[in-house]
Parts: sequence; structure tokens; C-alpha cells
Amino acid sequence: MKECDQKKNLARCNCTYEPCSRKGICCECIKYHLRSGELPACCFPDDVEVTFDRSFRRFAELVQSGRRWW
Repeated sequence: MKECDQKKNLARCNCTYEPCSRKGICCECIKYHLRSGELPACCFPDDVEVTFDRSFRRFAELVQSGRRWW
């Protein structure tokens, strides 16, 4: 199994939660957020990510609105 390249991942991570210990460790981040019933920051545009509303509902609203950020 290939290890995470934390340094490389950090360059693209838009998470604004500063004390997060999972930044750049995508597999742990995704697992954590899915267990919490939400998606990680990287699934949202920056202006939505800062609201910390990382719900599936919010993600679906963005997709349905046709907004593209990826």
C-alpha cells in the first residue's frame, strides 16, 4: 500500500480547522469525516468550507446548483 505524501497533500488541502491532526493525511481525514456523517473540507469550495457545514446535504445542494469548484 502506498503511503500518503503528507507534504504534497498539504499543498492542496483547504481545511481551515487549525488544530486538525489529520491535515495532509487524506485516508485518515476521509475516514474521520465519514464516521462523523460528513465530508472532508476538500469536497467543498473555500467559501463553504469556512462555514464548517460539511454535510452531505450541503454538498448535494452545491452539486444540484451546478456550481463547479473541483
